Amino acid sequence: MSYPDARYLGDGGEATATLRVAGAEPELDGAATTASYLATGASTDGKFGLYRWDFKGPRSGPDPHFHRSISESFFVLSGTVKLYDGTKWQDGRPGDFLYVPEGGVHGFRNESGEPASMLILFAPGAPREDYFERVSTVAQMSDEERTEFYLRHDTFWT
Repeated sequence: MSYPDARYLGDGGEATATLRVAGAEPELDGAATTASYLATGASTDGKFGLYRWDFKGPRSGPDPHFHRSISESFFVLSGTVKLYDGTKWQDGRPGDFLYVPEGGVHGFRNESGEPASMLILFAPGAPREDYFERVSTVAQMSDEERTEFYLRHDTFWT
């Protein structure tokens, strides 16, 4: 494998880095989780999306599903997160990593009743923010709205 073609063709580099400090407030604060949008697909020119997902304690997280156009990776930072690898649920503990290629069935949840935290990486950087912000409202959607929502966000339940 070789490096991809150069995308930056300047001579001296540029001051284009962004820093998010540790104390920044999460963009999404729900009943059971918070989400920090560390690097959205929009901010990375579609290369990837990186999110910090903090579970507050109550049981939460999606059932098994897959995506056709994006891979997803999970890195457990603290606590215990149940990770589904397509065949079985396993306890993910700090330092555990799960990579799911396109089409791979997966799920994650906090069942411990205790806080937990993980990083979620999508590649390429799909616009997941709308999904995160609206998924809690699917129960109020009509069947047609729910189907359109999941199709638009490349989410297929198994």
